[in-house]
Amino acid sequence: MNGLSTSLPPPVQVEFLRSIPGLEQVRMTRPGYAIEYDYFPPTQLEPTLEVRGIGGLFFAGQINGTTGYEEAAAQGIVAGINAAGAALERESLILRRDQAMIGVLIDDLVSRGVDEPYRMFTSRAEFRLLLRQDNALRRLSEVGEGFGLLTDGESKKATTQREEQNKALALAVETPLPPEAVNDLLALHQSAPIEEPVRLAALIRRPGIRYKDLLARQPATGFSDSALEWAEIELKYSGYLERERAGAGRLGRMESVELPADAPYRSFRSLSFESREKLTAIRPATLAQAGRIPGVSPSDLQNLLIELAKWRRHSDPCFT
Repeated sequence: MNGLSTSLPPPVQVEFLRSIPGLEQVRMTRPGYAIEYDYFPPTQLEPTLEVRGIGGLFFAGQINGTTGYEEAAAQGIVAGINAAGAALERESLILRRDQAMIGVLIDDLVSRGVDEPYRMFTSRAEFRLLLRQDNALRRLSEVGEGFGLLTDGESKKATTQREEQNKALALAVETPLPPEAVNDLLALHQSAPIEEPVRLAALIRRPGIRYKDLLARQPATGFSDSALEWAEIELKYSGYLERERAGAGRLGRMESVELPADAPYRSFRSLSFESREKLTAIRPATLAQAGRIPGVSPSDLQNLLIELAKWRRHSDPCFT
């Protein structure tokens, strides 16, 4: 019964069910059950999913405190790529939070840890308008190419798709439509008529107006539905997307501020006690990662930069 799932001993489950009015004589054909497993605190992992202090050992899946097939597969991909990269002495793969849902998943695990089985929900991503299904290949194909994860055929297909999307967007930005070609379509969607030629991009931004419907008024262009869908989303929601890209840019600047692995956080008295303890335990790699640790406030981040500068100056008189 929905809402009555339990892993109590079977005799107790039967009594529990028979306590419900109308089920006094119920027979239980199969008892409820639960799966329990131990896990390795993921805050002891690098963003590559390598165990700190044990080079060459990578963890992925339930051992990191996650549940679900997708979560395990996502970690397995990254851990596998980085394990192979470590063996071959190549660059590590670390996906950003604004770059992939996998990036959100792994950053949450290594920065925040888990106190219950972790599932990847879109609500956990700050930049979920950028992490759409229609732009997944555009976001990640070049990363895959750079790490040698795509065949020549897959790489060619990805390049062709990106080029087609760019052409579809450029056509919309550059091409005007005259009133006689589009006013009947606008009237159909209860949108104000135009009195002079208006570019496709401006018309696409109107509610209910689809790019492919406007192109039906043009000579055949041969764009795929997926390319038109991507361009339409980029145009209709350009204001929201630019806002998220600006936020991602600010995050990127914080990600570029690396934190020393041996920083004596407990001696930084201008930080809160909780912040000092969390930073000491987790040892974030960047300022942005430090800011995502529960208990580390924005004022702590500001003080952290000051404390690090003092510490570096004291440790190295040549530091400026």
